[in-house]
Amino acid sequence: MSTTAPAASDDTRIDPAVWRIAAAVLTGALAVIFDTTIVAVALHTLATELHTSVATIQWVSTGYLLALAVTIPITGWLQRVLGAKRLWIAALAIFLIGSILSSLAWSASSLIAFRIVQGVGGGIMLPLMSTLVMQAAGGKNLGRIMSVVSLPAVLGPVLGPLLGGVILEHLHWSFLFWVNVPFCVVGLVLAVVLMPKDGPTTRAPFDIVGFILMAPGLVGVLYGLSNTSRDGGFGRADAMWPLIGGLVLLVAFVLWALRRKARALVDVLLLRHWPLASSSLLLSLSGIALYGAMLLLPLYFQQLRGMSALAAGALLIPQGVGTFFSRSIAGRLSDTMGSRWLSVAGFALTAVSTVPFAYATGTTNEVWLMVALLFRGFGLGMVTMPLMALAFRGLERAEVPDASIISRIATQVGGAFGTAVLAVILEGALASAHTPGAAADAFQGAFWWTVGFAAFGAVLSLMLPGKPAEVVAAPAR
Repeated sequence: MSTTAPAASDDTRIDPAVWRIAAAVLTGALAVIFDTTIVAVALHTLATELHTSVATIQWVSTGYLLALAVTIPITGWLQRVLGAKRLWIAALAIFLIGSILSSLAWSASSLIAFRIVQGVGGGIMLPLMSTLVMQAAGGKNLGRIMSVVSLPAVLGPVLGPLLGGVILEHLHWSFLFWVNVPFCVVGLVLAVVLMPKDGPTTRAPFDIVGFILMAPGLVGVLYGLSNTSRDGGFGRADAMWPLIGGLVLLVAFVLWALRRKARALVDVLLLRHWPLASSSLLLSLSGIALYGAMLLLPLYFQQLRGMSALAAGALLIPQGVGTFFSRSIAGRLSDTMGSRWLSVAGFALTAVSTVPFAYATGTTNEVWLMVALLFRGFGLGMVTMPLMALAFRGLERAEVPDASIISRIATQVGGAFGTAVLAVILEGALASAHTPGAAADAFQGAFWWTVGFAAFGAVLSLMLPGKPAEVVAAPAR
C-alpha cells in the first residue's frame, strides 16, 4: 500500500513550471480580454469625441471582431512553424503596438484601423493561451489549471464594463487603450523570463485552400450576426447574405478538411473525440448565456432604470464575484467527478437565477437582483471551468492547438449568436413599446429567452462524458 501513495500524490501535484507559464500568459491575456469588453461601453462616447456616427464607430468593435476571426484559425500552423513562445511574444507585441496606436488615434478611420491591428494580435493570443498551459500540464489536473487560466475570460465581460465606465467618467477616452499597455509590457517581460525555450519547429505546409474557405467563412458569420442588432434583424441584407455565405464556406471547409485530415488548417476530425465535441457544443451555449445576457443586463439598468454606465457596471460586480468563488471549486471537482453533473447544475443555477430578471420592472429591489446575479455568476463558473477543461481531456500534445482553436471558435460564435438573437428579440419588443410598462415587458421577454437557453444547456449537459476515469481509464491488472 505504501508504494501507491507517492504516485497518487504526484498525480495531484501541479508542476511549478505550469504555474510559471500560466502567470506569464494570464498577464498578457488580461489586456486582450478586458479590452474587448471595455470598448463595448464606449461607442457613443467615441462617436461624439471623434465627430462621427454611431454606425461608423461601430466598426471599432466589428473590425476588431473580424480580425480575430481571420487570425484564430491560423494559430495552430503559426505555432508549428515559429514555436509557441516566439509566437506568443510576437502576438503580444502586435497587440501592444495596436493599443498604443489606438490611444493616439486622431479620427474614427484611424481608430478602426488600429483596432484591427489589435485584433490580429488578440486572435492569436486567445487560443494560444490555452494551448501553452494545457501542453505544459500534460493532461493532468486540467480542471484546477483551467480554473486559473480561464479567469480573465469569465471576469472580463463583468468587470470590463465597470472599468470602462470609470475611465469614461473620470479620464480621457484614450485611456481605454492606454490601460492595456502595463499588462502588455509586464506580460512580455514575464514571457521572456518564465516561458521555456521553444523546441524544434517544423516546415509545415500552409493549407491555403483551407484558409480561403475558413477565414472568410468565420468573418461572414460573425459580421452577419453583428448586423442583426439593427433594424430588420436577420432579414437585413447585410446580415442574411453574409451569414448564408459564411455558413456555405464553413461547410466547404469541413468537407475539405475531412479529405486532408491532419494536414488541414484545423483538424476537424478531432471532433470524433467526444469530450472535445460535446464541450464545444456546450461552450457555444455558455457563450450565449454569458454574452447574450451581458447585452441585456447593462441595457436593463440603463434604459429601464435610468442608471449611468458606471452605476450599471457596478451592479454587475456580484456576478463576477460569484464566478470568482465558483471557478476553483468547479475546477477541482471536475478533476474527480467529471464535467457532466457540474455542467447540469451550473446551467440549471444560471437559468433559475436569471428568472428574477424575467419578472423585473423598473422598480424591482436592487438588492434582490444583485443576490440573483451572485448566484448567476456562481452557475456560470460551474459551467465554464469544467467544459474548458473537458475539451482537452484525453488528447495528445500535438492535438491541443487545434482543440484550442475549435473550442475558441465555438465560444466566439456562440456568444455572437446569443447577442444577435437577444438583440433582435429586445429591439423588436421595444419598437412596439410606448409606455414604461411595455418596455419592462420587452426586457422580461428577452430574459425569458436567456432562461430558456440556459435550461436547454442543462438538458444537453446530460450527454457529456462522466468521470475522468471513464474517459482515460486503463484496464485493471
